[in-house]
Amino acid sequence: MNPAILFTIAGFNKKQVYFVVTTIAILVALPMAAVFALGQGTLSFLNSTFAGSDSTNAISTTTVGLYEGPEMAGDTYAWGNCTYWVYALRLKAGDPIPTTWGNAATWAPRAVLDGYVVDHTPSPGAIMQTPNSAGGLGHVAYVTTVNPTTGAWTISEMNVKGLDIVDTTIYPASATSNFNFIHDKEQQHGN
Repeated sequence: MNPAILFTIAGFNKKQVYFVVTTIAILVALPMAAVFALGQGTLSFLNSTFAGSDSTNAISTTTVGLYEGPEMAGDTYAWGNCTYWVYALRLKAGDPIPTTWGNAATWAPRAVLDGYVVDHTPSPGAIMQTPNSAGGLGHVAYVTTVNPTTGAWTISEMNVKGLDIVDTTIYPASATSNFNFIHDKEQQHGN
């Protein structure tokens, strides 16, 4: 059945139907047109401004790809975001953290309140926090390795390149003061 006939039966004529359909199409198309009108330079600037990690300090970044594994039981952080990923990696490592720390920007102060050690020293299994990135929401990542010779550390992170995209980034030892590192609770950390 022709949709115009349905609208005619409902009291609308053909011109009104076309007007409504055209208006809806324009309203859907305008935001997309606005984004493309910004140009590549502006889009690149916005992408780097709201990126999760502080890429100006990074030695290198490698995109791993989309996470296609199973959902992590008990992970109440927003799927596809950095907090979801770090919670999942800590859980997988047998070192779970609370699900009550909120956005990444609040993780370090809430970790301290929960008895975790927070400092500026990376170690494998620690959580790297960039409190003032991602438009004020912060960013967290999981420290996978620390080079014992150079002090450079590697992280695994999600949602820097896009929702649910995992990448690894290497930082030099000279950048440690720019980040917080959340370790285990004091009694587990050996302090």
